[in-house]
Amino acid sequence: MDWIRGHTIGHGSYAAVSVAKSRLSDEVFAVKSVELSKSQMLLKEQKILSKLSSPYIVSYKGFDVTKEKEKLMFNLMMEYMSDGTLSDEIRKQGGRINEPLVGYYTKQILQGLEYLHSRGIVHCDIKGQNILLGETGAKIADFGCARWIDPAERDGGVAVTSAEPIGYTPMFMAPEVARGEEQGCPADIWALGCTIIEMATGGSPWSNVTNAASLLYRIAFSGQSPEIPKLLSLQAKDFLNLVTTSPTSILDQDIWNSVEETETADSTTQVVSSMDCPLQRLRELGLNSGEPKWRWDDERWVAVRGSSSE
Repeated sequence: MDWIRGHTIGHGSYAAVSVAKSRLSDEVFAVKSVELSKSQMLLKEQKILSKLSSPYIVSYKGFDVTKEKEKLMFNLMMEYMSDGTLSDEIRKQGGRINEPLVGYYTKQILQGLEYLHSRGIVHCDIKGQNILLGETGAKIADFGCARWIDPAERDGGVAVTSAEPIGYTPMFMAPEVARGEEQGCPADIWALGCTIIEMATGGSPWSNVTNAASLLYRIAFSGQSPEIPKLLSLQAKDFLNLVTTSPTSILDQDIWNSVEETETADSTTQVVSSMDCPLQRLRELGLNSGEPKWRWDDERWVAVRGSSSE
């Protein structure tokens, strides 16, 4: 091995993550490892991650196969994020993150999702535990559940079919996913909304949950959305209400038309149709400030609903 394995820093559903150091350059990175005989999921993750390059996605560093304790191990090398997960940060902040910081992380996650979706990839497991933090802020990680939007597409020899198991953690699962209907880009947007609630409250996006089965039934068939935290500003509530709207409603073109009627047309404005529409709209709502950090208390959110008296 031309690198040294350090202590374990995390566990996934099928692999363990350790900090590692190169023997040649002293570079520190993270390595996700599993026995070679059980490496199908990690190999798929490697194929996807190796095709990505974005400041909002954890960087790919390579892979290898090693023999350790008489076992062959498949290892995926990635950028090391020194500040841990977003869930860790919530605990460090005493149970919830202040609103300006929630906005800062939300902007970066949204930019990461925009990049993924533009590349035809759905993450399928957005949540605090899969967002890593470092000097530059938040980056999306853990592509074990990720899939191509086009089920017939091949990338690096890996085909994703409709028979592939559905990803997502139940608490962050969109209604159509809970019903087993589809798992596309809108489901990532729904999960982002749940993650915003996780950041703002430190708790579950769903309350009074007794077991996974009852939760899935509630998500799939009740028509409810997670409760929006009362402590958030009006602008943040409006944005979150849009994000956590049912994906079916989000894709309703009338919603976007009603918003676009209030905008001034210019040569730089482009109307994005089909599946790209909700993501583009969210990008416009969230990124108009052009600043590295959002402040949700100074009206940089774009109002999309309101009475005539407001």
